[in-house]
Amino acid sequence: MTKPIPSRPGQGAQGRRVAELLRVDHAGEMAAVAIYRGQRAVFGKAAGREHIAGQLAEMESHEQAHLDRFDAILTERRVRPTALAPLWRLAGFALGAGTALLGEKAAHACTEAVEAVIEAHYAEQIVEVAAREPDLAAELSVFRDEELAHRDHAVAQGAHGAPGYALMSAVIRAGCLAAIKVSEKV
Repeated sequence: MTKPIPSRPGQGAQGRRVAELLRVDHAGEMAAVAIYRGQRAVFGKAAGREHIAGQLAEMESHEQAHLDRFDAILTERRVRPTALAPLWRLAGFALGAGTALLGEKAAHACTEAVEAVIEAHYAEQIVEVAAREPDLAAELSVFRDEELAHRDHAVAQGAHGAPGYALMSAVIRAGCLAAIKVSEKV
Protein backbone atom coordinates (compact mmCIF):
# COMPACT_ATOMS: atom_id res chain seq x y z
CA MET A 1 0.00 0.00 0.00
CA THR A 2 1.40 3.35 -1.00
CA LYS A 3 1.25 6.41 1.10
CA PRO A 4 -1.10 9.11 -0.20
CA ILE A 5 0.68 12.04 -1.75
CA PRO A 6 -0.08 15.26 0.09
CA SER A 7 -1.97 17.71 -2.03
CA ARG A 8 -0.11 20.72 -3.36
CA PRO A 9 -1.43 24.18 -2.93
CA GLY A 10 -1.53 24.72 -6.70
CA GLN A 11 -2.03 27.94 -8.58
CA GLY A 12 -5.24 28.83 -6.80
CA ALA A 13 -3.75 28.77 -3.29
CA GLN A 14 -2.52 32.36 -3.37
CA GLY A 15 -5.84 33.58 -4.74
CA ARG A 16 -7.74 31.70 -2.05
CA ARG A 17 -5.51 33.18 0.64
CA VAL A 18 -6.02 36.73 -0.63
CA ALA A 19 -9.77 36.06 -0.71
CA GLU A 20 -9.60 35.00 2.96
CA LEU A 21 -7.72 38.18 3.85
CA LEU A 22 -10.19 40.38 2.01
CA ARG A 23 -13.19 38.57 3.51
CA VAL A 24 -11.93 39.07 7.07
CA ASP A 25 -10.97 42.70 6.42
CA HIS A 26 -14.43 43.40 5.06
CA ALA A 27 -16.00 41.73 8.11
CA GLY A 28 -13.77 43.69 10.47
CA GLU A 29 -14.61 47.04 8.93
CA MET A 30 -18.31 46.15 8.93
CA ALA A 31 -18.11 45.30 12.64
CA ALA A 32 -16.15 48.50 13.36
CA VAL A 33 -18.87 50.60 11.75
CA ALA A 34 -21.45 48.76 13.86
CA ILE A 35 -19.44 49.32 17.06
CA TYR A 36 -19.28 53.07 16.46
CA ARG A 37 -22.98 53.14 15.60
CA GLY A 38 -23.77 51.36 18.86
CA GLN A 39 -21.67 53.83 20.82
CA ARG A 40 -23.25 56.78 19.05
CA ALA A 41 -26.72 55.39 19.75
CA VAL A 42 -25.94 55.80 23.44
CA PHE A 43 -23.91 59.00 23.46
CA GLY A 44 -25.86 60.73 20.71
CA LYS A 45 -28.95 60.94 22.90
CA ALA A 46 -27.19 61.83 26.15
CA ALA A 47 -27.02 65.45 27.21
CA GLY A 48 -23.48 66.73 27.50
CA ARG A 49 -22.05 63.93 25.35
CA GLU A 50 -22.03 65.82 22.04
CA HIS A 51 -18.22 65.95 21.98
CA ILE A 52 -17.70 62.19 22.17
CA ALA A 53 -20.61 61.56 19.81
CA GLY A 54 -18.88 63.81 17.28
CA GLN A 55 -15.56 62.01 17.71
CA LEU A 56 -17.27 58.66 17.26
CA ALA A 57 -19.05 59.88 14.13
CA GLU A 58 -15.74 60.95 12.64
CA MET A 59 -14.09 57.59 13.37
CA GLU A 60 -17.17 55.79 12.05
CA SER A 61 -16.82 57.73 8.79
CA HIS A 62 -13.24 56.44 8.42
CA GLU A 63 -14.40 52.89 9.01
CA GLN A 64 -17.25 53.37 6.54
CA ALA A 65 -14.76 54.52 3.91
CA HIS A 66 -12.72 51.36 4.54
CA LEU A 67 -15.86 49.23 4.33
CA ASP A 68 -16.90 50.90 1.08
CA ARG A 69 -13.49 50.18 -0.40
CA PHE A 70 -13.63 46.53 0.69
CA ASP A 71 -17.14 46.26 -0.78
CA ALA A 72 -15.66 47.38 -4.11
CA ILE A 73 -12.64 45.07 -3.86
CA LEU A 74 -14.79 42.06 -3.03
CA THR A 75 -16.98 42.81 -6.03
CA GLU A 76 -13.99 43.37 -8.35
CA ARG A 77 -12.32 40.13 -7.28
CA ARG A 78 -15.52 38.13 -6.95
CA VAL A 79 -14.86 37.30 -3.31
CA ARG A 80 -17.85 36.43 -1.19
CA PRO A 81 -18.26 38.23 2.12
CA THR A 82 -18.48 36.23 5.31
CA ALA A 83 -21.73 34.38 5.82
CA LEU A 84 -21.64 35.67 9.40
CA ALA A 85 -22.09 39.32 8.40
CA PRO A 86 -25.48 39.67 10.18
CA LEU A 87 -24.00 38.23 13.37
CA TRP A 88 -20.96 40.54 13.25
CA ARG A 89 -23.17 43.60 12.70
CA LEU A 90 -25.34 42.67 15.67
CA ALA A 91 -22.38 41.76 17.88
CA GLY A 92 -20.55 44.96 16.91
CA PHE A 93 -23.55 47.15 17.68
CA ALA A 94 -24.11 45.37 21.01
CA LEU A 95 -20.44 45.72 21.94
CA GLY A 96 -20.47 49.40 21.06
CA ALA A 97 -23.70 50.15 22.92
CA GLY A 98 -22.70 48.01 25.89
CA THR A 99 -19.35 49.67 26.37
CA ALA A 100 -20.88 53.12 25.89
CA LEU A 101 -23.41 52.35 28.63
CA LEU A 102 -20.43 51.74 30.91
CA GLY A 103 -19.14 55.24 30.17
CA GLU A 104 -16.79 57.16 27.92
CA LYS A 105 -13.64 55.48 29.16
CA ALA A 106 -15.13 52.03 28.56
CA ALA A 107 -16.11 53.06 25.04
CA HIS A 108 -12.55 54.22 24.45
CA ALA A 109 -11.23 50.98 25.95
CA CYS A 110 -13.34 49.09 23.42
CA THR A 111 -11.91 51.17 20.58
CA GLU A 112 -8.36 50.69 21.84
CA ALA A 113 -8.74 46.92 22.14
CA VAL A 114 -10.38 46.46 18.74
CA GLU A 115 -8.01 48.78 16.91
CA ALA A 116 -4.93 47.16 18.48
CA VAL A 117 -5.99 43.78 17.11
CA ILE A 118 -6.93 45.18 13.71
CA GLU A 119 -3.70 47.16 13.41
CA ALA A 120 -1.62 44.06 14.14
CA HIS A 121 -3.73 42.04 11.70
CA TYR A 122 -3.23 44.61 8.94
CA ALA A 123 0.52 44.70 9.67
CA GLU A 124 0.73 40.91 9.19
CA GLN A 125 -1.28 41.11 5.98
CA ILE A 126 0.88 43.88 4.56
CA VAL A 127 3.98 41.74 5.01
CA GLU A 128 2.19 38.72 3.53
CA VAL A 129 0.96 40.42 0.34
CA ALA A 130 3.55 43.15 -0.26
CA ALA A 131 5.64 41.26 -2.82
CA ARG A 132 2.82 39.94 -5.00
CA GLU A 133 0.14 42.62 -4.45
CA PRO A 134 1.90 45.93 -3.76
CA ASP A 135 -1.18 48.04 -4.52
CA LEU A 136 -3.26 46.10 -2.01
CA ALA A 137 -0.45 46.34 0.54
CA ALA A 138 -0.35 50.11 0.04
CA GLU A 139 -4.10 50.41 0.66
CA LEU A 140 -3.87 48.24 3.74
CA SER A 141 -1.05 50.47 5.01
CA VAL A 142 -3.27 53.54 4.75
CA PHE A 143 -6.07 51.74 6.61
CA ARG A 144 -3.61 50.53 9.24
CA ASP A 145 -2.41 54.08 9.86
CA GLU A 146 -6.00 55.24 10.39
CA GLU A 147 -6.65 52.36 12.81
CA LEU A 148 -3.51 53.38 14.72
CA ALA A 149 -4.81 56.94 14.93
CA HIS A 150 -8.11 55.66 16.37
CA ARG A 151 -6.25 53.53 18.91
CA ASP A 152 -3.99 56.40 19.94
CA HIS A 153 -6.98 58.73 20.27
CA ALA A 154 -8.76 56.22 22.51
CA VAL A 155 -5.71 55.89 24.74
CA ALA A 156 -5.36 59.68 24.94
CA GLN A 157 -9.04 59.90 25.96
CA GLY A 158 -8.51 57.61 28.94
CA ALA A 159 -9.12 54.08 27.65
CA HIS A 160 -6.78 52.58 30.24
CA GLY A 161 -8.77 54.25 33.02
CA ALA A 162 -11.94 52.32 32.27
CA PRO A 163 -13.33 50.20 35.10
CA GLY A 164 -12.09 46.65 34.63
CA TYR A 165 -9.88 47.77 31.73
CA ALA A 166 -7.56 44.75 31.72
CA LEU A 167 -10.37 42.20 31.72
CA MET A 168 -12.52 44.16 29.25
CA SER A 169 -9.60 44.61 26.88
CA ALA A 170 -8.61 40.95 27.07
CA VAL A 171 -12.14 39.75 26.36
CA ILE A 172 -12.62 42.15 23.44
CA ARG A 173 -9.23 41.26 21.94
CA ALA A 174 -9.97 37.53 22.26
CA GLY A 175 -13.34 38.03 20.59
CA CYS A 176 -11.75 39.95 17.73
CA LEU A 177 -9.12 37.26 17.19
CA ALA A 178 -11.77 34.54 17.16
CA ALA A 179 -13.91 36.52 14.71
CA ILE A 180 -10.92 36.92 12.41
CA LYS A 181 -10.27 33.18 12.28
CA VAL A 182 -13.91 32.32 11.70
CA SER A 183 -14.49 35.04 9.09
CA GLU A 184 -11.57 33.90 6.96
CA LYS A 185 -13.34 30.61 6.26
CA VAL A 186 -17.07 31.10 6.81
